[in-house]
Amino acid sequence: MTVAECKAAAGKRAASFVESGMIVGLGTGSTAAYFVQSLGERVAQGLKIIGVPTSEATRALASSLSIPLGSLDDYPQLDIVIDGADEVERGTLNLIKGLGGALLREKLVAQAAKRFVVIVDATKPVECLGERVPVPVEVVPFGSKSTVLRLRDAGAFDITPRLTSSGDHFITDNGNFIFDCNFGLIRDVKTLSSCLDAIVGVVEHGIFAHMTSDVIIATEKEIVQWSE
Repeated sequence: MTVAECKAAAGKRAASFVESGMIVGLGTGSTAAYFVQSLGERVAQGLKIIGVPTSEATRALASSLSIPLGSLDDYPQLDIVIDGADEVERGTLNLIKGLGGALLREKLVAQAAKRFVVIVDATKPVECLGERVPVPVEVVPFGSKSTVLRLRDAGAFDITPRLTSSGDHFITDNGNFIFDCNFGLIRDVKTLSSCLDAIVGVVEHGIFAHMTSDVIIATEKEIVQWSE
């Protein structure tokens, strides 16, 4: 299978976890979009659910598929959230997320769920977080240059502002900037997470530690499931 076919297969498997009556968190990104599309097909066949989107892009996609939607304020406790990830650490199931730009809402929704299912293709599992991708950090625009200095103090040796195609700062759905921070291999997830949480000006970061219930990995030959 191609990477796109793997993502579609993972999305379809994840959609099979959803049962009528559930409140379902809808992830953001290319892999999560395949799940939303598969869920839309099941809704068209009579599945009764409420979706809580993690971004305006996902809201638009779900609306186009006639998936009934609500907000996290409407439904503060969710049955299941299904989302993608940029890295998945073998064994711990810790994640790096946020290259799609929706990490704050994704983490809020994941935190509210009884079950957090992550769907990825075979390129995403790693032995240690930080092998392949930087950690996205969402930062308030006011004083962002000062916040970047604090991120360097926290150990980020390469910090790249997320930009649009026109060269302007990418703006999140919450009106913030994102800086992609390379910390190298992250051996101590808890310490780095705590350090980032303590920086005034950092809204949220893309390390999702001890949150994942299941990971569905679609390879060229099969679909593999890891569980906590």
